[in-house]
Amino acid sequence: MFLTISTTGTPERPATDLGFLLHKHPEKAQAFSTSYGKAHVLYPEADAERCTAALLLEVDAVALVRRGKGKGRGGAPDAALAQYVNDRPYAASSLLAVALSAVFSSAMRGVCNARPEAAEQTRPLRIEVPALPARGGPDLVRGLFEPLGWAVTAERVALDSEFPEWGDSRYVRLVLESDALTVAQALRHLYVLLPVLDDAKHYWVAPDEVDKLLRAGEGWLPEHPEQKLITSRYLSRRWSLTRQAMERLELVRLAETDDTEVEEIDNAVEAEAETEEKPTPLAEQRRDAIIAALQASGAARVLDLGCGQGQLVQALLKDPRFTEIVGTDVSMRALTIASRRLKLDRMGERQASRVQLFQSSLAYTDNRLKGYDAAVLSEVIEHLDLPRLPALEYAVFGSARPRTVLVTTPNVEYNVRWESLPAGHVRHGDHRFEWTRAQFRQWADAVAARHGYGVEFVPVGPDDPEVGPPTQMAVFTMKSVTEKEAKAA
Repeated sequence: MFLTISTTGTPERPATDLGFLLHKHPEKAQAFSTSYGKAHVLYPEADAERCTAALLLEVDAVALVRRGKGKGRGGAPDAALAQYVNDRPYAASSLLAVALSAVFSSAMRGVCNARPEAAEQTRPLRIEVPALPARGGPDLVRGLFEPLGWAVTAERVALDSEFPEWGDSRYVRLVLESDALTVAQALRHLYVLLPVLDDAKHYWVAPDEVDKLLRAGEGWLPEHPEQKLITSRYLSRRWSLTRQAMERLELVRLAETDDTEVEEIDNAVEAEAETEEKPTPLAEQRRDAIIAALQASGAARVLDLGCGQGQLVQALLKDPRFTEIVGTDVSMRALTIASRRLKLDRMGERQASRVQLFQSSLAYTDNRLKGYDAAVLSEVIEHLDLPRLPALEYAVFGSARPRTVLVTTPNVEYNVRWESLPAGHVRHGDHRFEWTRAQFRQWADAVAARHGYGVEFVPVGPDDPEVGPPTQMAVFTMKSVTEKEAKAA
């Protein structure tokens, strides 16, 4: 990846001040190690009239795969050739943006102890990026940079100059020119907009990315006409983070309009009100009840059957008493989301040795599920058609046979307490049935009797005296051999 920043100067304000602003000496070629390769800074030209700084990023494709999804554990199941052979070493992307931030961190903050007055001065700037992925084409490039004061040249790059009939690629050659911006402003624009144009990032977008976006976007993003697109793409279209960022940007915009501080605008709720306890979500109460039951059973090796997006697995990992945790689901998409939630590709070896995710269907026996202390089926059985329940019953209680089995399911009697739930409707569109307390007890008692388990019932959530709790949980415990023999005798 390659990027150049050029400026012109006069005897009073020499162009070589760029070296002070970037904190890189024009007479040296410097190299910096990054997580994904090596960044080089050099100056092809440097005199009082004209100075150009070049950033060359050599991407280590193998390191990129090993540190990313292709690491194996929790990542893609295969190491496809495309992971190694792609445009990453050549086309500007989030890799280059991160390198800019690492190599020119002080310049991006506008810090220059040697020339403090120069850091605040605007100067003629010319930035060139030879190959930039632009999902949206030259029009989008201009729509992002022109409102910031740049004169934009965005030329499409042909797929192959020898075969013009093949058309253009998704890449552009970008040239930005301005004499009304500081070096710090220019670097912050690039840091945000390079990955926005690529519409992809090489790393998992965590909540702290919102703070990074707001810091780099200070002074220009709140008023940008493409603010929503920039925010959404920069945060990899994670709607919760995008909404959070948009709300904070709106506060900044209002504060600037009123010439006041953000804290003074965001004062509609008194500080005391923030300390009021919010009701604990039912999903969290359900996880707490499951973990308490598992702890009481003394289980160390636990199966989460139908783990979905991995919320329970994540909670179990926080308790060192659970030495082995396995999450299974029939949906590969759910397992992929669970892997991202758990950050399996970045997890330490010791922690990673405690957890495993794999695809499995509860409609069939699976020898990999045998030998565990406990199994959890949290909000699972109601997603199966009733004729398929016997298959699940045998796969869990007849084949896998953990010592303890926890089953939670909605209590349909409680549905009348949900004001937003129309009468006669189930809680989720994929629920095939929802049982009363009596129906659940009847099923659980029959399963326990057939497979040599005892069963107890635990309410989860507020236990209404008329309709019972919102969630009902059955705790199955395998009977000892001696007890079964005594009963037979």
